[in-house]
Amino acid sequence: MLNKLRELRAERGWSQADLADKLNVSRQTVNALETGRYDPSLPLAFAIAKLFKLRIEEVFQP
Repeated sequence: MLNKLRELRAERGWSQADLADKLNVSRQTVNALETGRYDPSLPLAFAIAKLFKLRIEEVFQP
């Protein structure tokens, strides 16, 4: 799954650890999401979209 997570995070000046803290996940999870090695659960996808004030479709593309 393609996503804009790295770009959105960088625009805000957040490290992977910063984003992980905001989402209550590990930095390794954020890294795996950004590199496409891990697809988020639906609740995590909603949390990510809410954090960035976007729709899920604006963050993730199948």
